[in-house]
Amino acid sequence: MSKRRGYYVDLANQYIQGVLDGTIPACKWVKLACQRQVNELEKNWQYHFDVDSAERVCRFIELLPHIKGPLANAKKKLTLEPWQCFILTTVFGWLDEHGMRRFRIVYTEVPRKNGKSTFSSGVALYMLAADRESGADVYSAATHRDQAKIVWADAAEMVNRSPNLRASLGVEANKRSIFQTKSASKFLPIARESRGNHDGLNIHCAIVDELHAHKTSAIWDVLVTGIGARSQPLVWAITTAGFDRSGICYDRRTYLTRVLEGRYQDDRMFGCIWSIDEGDDWTDPEIWKKANPNWGVSLNEETIGAIANSAIQMTSTRNNFLTKHLNVWVNASTAWMDMLAWDKCANDELDEADFESVKCWLSSDLATRIDVAAICRLYIKDIKEKTPDGRDVTRRHYYPFLQYYLPEATAMTTNSDRYMVWEAEGRFKLTTGGSIDLDLIEEDIRQSCRDYRVEEVIVDPWNAQQLCQHLVKDKLKIVEMRPTVGNVTEAMKELEAAVKSGRFHFNGDPVLTWMVSNVVARTDSRGNIYPEKERPENKIDGVFALLMALARCIAVVPEPPKFQAIVF
Repeated sequence: MSKRRGYYVDLANQYIQGVLDGTIPACKWVKLACQRQVNELEKNWQYHFDVDSAERVCRFIELLPHIKGPLANAKKKLTLEPWQCFILTTVFGWLDEHGMRRFRIVYTEVPRKNGKSTFSSGVALYMLAADRESGADVYSAATHRDQAKIVWADAAEMVNRSPNLRASLGVEANKRSIFQTKSASKFLPIARESRGNHDGLNIHCAIVDELHAHKTSAIWDVLVTGIGARSQPLVWAITTAGFDRSGICYDRRTYLTRVLEGRYQDDRMFGCIWSIDEGDDWTDPEIWKKANPNWGVSLNEETIGAIANSAIQMTSTRNNFLTKHLNVWVNASTAWMDMLAWDKCANDELDEADFESVKCWLSSDLATRIDVAAICRLYIKDIKEKTPDGRDVTRRHYYPFLQYYLPEATAMTTNSDRYMVWEAEGRFKLTTGGSIDLDLIEEDIRQSCRDYRVEEVIVDPWNAQQLCQHLVKDKLKIVEMRPTVGNVTEAMKELEAAVKSGRFHFNGDPVLTWMVSNVVARTDSRGNIYPEKERPENKIDGVFALLMALARCIAVVPEPPKFQAIVF
């Protein structure tokens, strides 16, 4: 039976209201996305919300059949949930003054088993056959063809099981493509590994399933540049969280969070992130509902509980549970740092120029001559604060600023995309040739000592004998320190404690965040810990530089007294 006009928009609005009044469990990002829609509906501006456009896509998708499980066996059609109506009506309902869709980029993070692929298949078929676009070129894009074919294959099966769709819209599917002859439209899977150059694509819609799996921005860049000739194109990315905080997915996620917070303005991007909040107890079943919008439909406490119980009992499975079922970004499979707490320490308004008179410990990690090198300037402040019960306490706060170095030859062969971006941002200095330019690092250390209040320069003497000799001649206070277990253990413990207690602050440096998330902690029977990495490409050199500076600071600067007496 046909739904009344406004049915899907009402469902979306009920979802928005439930999120905002707290009756529907939701994290910060879902609340901000819902509030954004409420705010924009009240604005008098160049865009308007059209109910018919918002609902047309919903009506189309609910004509498509289930293709898996008991509902497919019963030949049932898809039923959109309120959270899906929120996405669809928002994305397709907003039009510009010419009647064209406002949104061009959609980024949605939803954990596993919430129906991402089926949802995306419906959007792709709508864009192919019902969006009134002549010659609509639609693509399911991924790094590997098998991944690209997941959404495409689901869509093809929907077509094959829909004789009415084939008859009324003329949509057909074969082993290679889905197509609509009368409009010269086609839907194909493409992958980075595929033969041929994708730069000439004229894209009406691109579906990117599991963007977190993209190690480089190559496919994403092709898709975004390929929509320029269309009047109302759409790049639709839907993904779970991932393990790589330096990749294109986390970059797009970070951008979206800033749009939702109002720090960036981008009227052409829609997005929503279903996850948990900082400080949430991830073992609490009530918290799981925040991250899983299909709770009670395709997911329930029994389904998730068995997986969660394993994660609670076995540390080795914990990060996979957090990432795939709660959308928490982690990196190494047995990562050391609590990355939720780490993210909370970021403050991109921190400016090193404000620390000119603050004590600083400068350390370097030169690694090998053909790999990443780093110098870290670590500042400390002892700050008086009040405890919750009103007592005065002095706590030590840390503020690191890092610079990274890499030979050009190495940058061209490993992690090249991320290094090029970071070089353009001034975070990496690429040195000519195949090995690190120690003269450049040496001069940067000298300049740091001229510009800031550097108490000591900490250098690992291995591979840096000449550097040490030159700096000593300049009468700089050089301390030689090797990154041994004995030197690193206390620094790792203090860094972790400072992060969790809010005493650590950094300027949002994405390189340092990536490196910290790469660290796996090796422990021994004596309680010592040491940073390691799981794979060679997971660099942690900046972490070593930070730990060396912190270790020396701990050794030479007395801790402030835990509590200050109140003087009357």
